[in-house]
Amino acid sequence: MLRQWKNNKKIGLLAAVLVLLGVGGGLLWKNARPVPTAPEVIPLVRTAVVRADENGAQHTYSGEVRGRYESPLAFRVGGKVTQRYVQAGSAVKAGDLLLELDPKDLQQAVNSTAAQVASAESQLKLAESNLARYRQLYEQGAVSQAALDQYQNAYDVAQAAARQAGAQYAQGSNQLGYSSLYADKAGVVSSVNVEAGQVVSAGQMVLTLVQDGEREIEISVPENRLADLQKAERLQAAFWALPGVLAEGRVREVAPMADQATRTYKVRISLATAPAEIKLGMTASVKVAGTAPAASLYVPLSALYQAGEQANVWVVEEGVAVLRPVKVGAFGDGKIRILSGLQAGETVVTAGVHKLRDGQRVRIMGGDAL
Repeated sequence: MLRQWKNNKKIGLLAAVLVLLGVGGGLLWKNARPVPTAPEVIPLVRTAVVRADENGAQHTYSGEVRGRYESPLAFRVGGKVTQRYVQAGSAVKAGDLLLELDPKDLQQAVNSTAAQVASAESQLKLAESNLARYRQLYEQGAVSQAALDQYQNAYDVAQAAARQAGAQYAQGSNQLGYSSLYADKAGVVSSVNVEAGQVVSAGQMVLTLVQDGEREIEISVPENRLADLQKAERLQAAFWALPGVLAEGRVREVAPMADQATRTYKVRISLATAPAEIKLGMTASVKVAGTAPAASLYVPLSALYQAGEQANVWVVEEGVAVLRPVKVGAFGDGKIRILSGLQAGETVVTAGVHKLRDGQRVRIMGGDAL
């Protein structure tokens, strides 16, 4: 009985071992089956072939056509505006009447000084007569030298008073004439800041007159471009309303201080040969040729891949994207100059640079030359 029980125990253990082996083998067989892998996704990127740019970097600034001489005009006296003979855009000639003030108070001042002149002249005649009589009496020995000196002094005082009254009359007459504002040069009225009935003070700007003659373009330049602008070999102006019309220019004036709001500097570009078709206020664009040496390499700004402090570009070599560190220079018009790290004729990725990894296969969408 004992032997039979031992045999049954051995058989049970053997069966358990076989079961375990079968389960383990099944698991091993299941894990050993090949797992299907997803097909490799090759991204599609836009590229460009690097070419040497012999024109260098070019910057374009927007501006407007302005006059070389823009004169803010004002009255020399204060008063109420009674007549306005011009409006913005009016063409005027030298001597044309522009604005008038109410002259009543000024006329009264002139009348008052005219009366003072008449009074002073009368006193002068009286003093002259008295001096003549006393000089005759002195020559006859009837009066003393002191008496003659007294009347001589009275005559000198009357003569000075007459001159003073005459000067006041002339000043009042001038101020009466200042109640009318005339154009001192031929030109165009660019703005009018007052209306009839408005009271203005002396020296308050009432209108702006742009003189005929030279025309300029005013642009705003950031501080980091001023040096390049002043060293630019040539400036070329184009006009939005005049397709195909170009004009050469030069820098005439740079503002000494930056604008407080925009932090840019106002620059005046003088046009060497201003086309006759341009008008004041027209929108213009000034293209500034860069000072970079000829045959410089440029890539679009979108081609740069920044990794920390290092600038890189993705170069496509036999269908594989390779990360290439580069040294960059000046930028403008959506391009940046490459100082080192690239060669002309290489293909760089210009779109999708943030989705690539080094050594990844890529498909090329386009190969435009830079």
